[in-house]
Amino acid sequence: MTTSDLTTSDVRLGSRRSAGDILESGRTTVEPALRAAVERLPAAMWPILGYHYGWLDEAGQPTDGGAGKALRPTLALLAARAVATEGLATGAGEEGAAVPAAVAVELVHDFSLLHDDVMDRDLTRRHRPTTWSVFGVGPAILAGDALLVLAMEVLVEADHPQAERAVRMLSQAVQELVKGQVADLAFERRPDVGPAECLAMAEAKTGSLIGAAAAIGAVFGGGRPEQVDQLERFGRELGLAYQLVDDLLGIWGDPDATGKPGNNDLRNRKKSLPVVAALGSGTEAGQELARLYHREAALTEGELGRAAELVELAGGRIWCQDRAEQLLTRAESRLSTVAPESGPAADAVAELRTLARLLAHRDH
Repeated sequence: MTTSDLTTSDVRLGSRRSAGDILESGRTTVEPALRAAVERLPAAMWPILGYHYGWLDEAGQPTDGGAGKALRPTLALLAARAVATEGLATGAGEEGAAVPAAVAVELVHDFSLLHDDVMDRDLTRRHRPTTWSVFGVGPAILAGDALLVLAMEVLVEADHPQAERAVRMLSQAVQELVKGQVADLAFERRPDVGPAECLAMAEAKTGSLIGAAAAIGAVFGGGRPEQVDQLERFGRELGLAYQLVDDLLGIWGDPDATGKPGNNDLRNRKKSLPVVAALGSGTEAGQELARLYHREAALTEGELGRAAELVELAGGRIWCQDRAEQLLTRAESRLSTVAPESGPAADAVAELRTLARLLAHRDH
């Protein structure tokens, strides 16, 4: 699957490019620098990380598959362009100046994916066996660690006056991401997780890095403090909307599109957002779901189907959809404060809107 295959890629909202084209362009811009950075790591890491990025197959042979959407690096590049009106004279606002920022946030994202798959014992990602299931738990964890360190090195080595500030921003986002992941793991052992704390966990785990991607891109683009702040908030709200939709896809997504088994979150008894909303609904469906969810025996395929039905009957599905729409509206409203509706930055803002709508309405 390529980014141009996304079913809502024809949403334009004033942008000259479709969402699929925007993401493909971002990935094309960043991938050479990303690959060059990864190739600096010890040779023992190359088969593992080459496989994770879709550059190598399980036997270490070159291949072309399994690449991600490059959402976070693309947001960083667009944020740099969106604040470029004041920096173009010196070149600070050109998209190319933000490539190190884009590479760094993608490296952190992949660090989190490698570790997340181990913690969740997920066996499939991007239509292929997960990295840990091919190379082992220890090598996958070490590969993730290497990417995290490399992300900070990429920023430190960037020839940019705001590099040190960007390192601090990314480091803070990583700490928040870890905090969210710790909460997510703790929720698996608790029967009484509420929607508010689940939303806070999701914002930390997902929103923090997407917010950092937009903010660091704006910093590298020469943005004013208020522009950086608004883009960070835009990214956070978009990130939480993204997680709400992701949790919906974890139950109702098409495995052929998502690259993961159907009902995977229910099978693993994850306290995803629609499940938590349903469990706290006070409805008969929510009570029946709780009896299924909290028993020790594994759920059969028939029971997994019933659990998905109960989440919907208890209102968990519509609860997530409504909140994702509310967050999208808030995120989009922030973009109007970043740049004027005309001028060199207007297209970048329009493309940020296009991506936002794609992510909140995607079906995989």
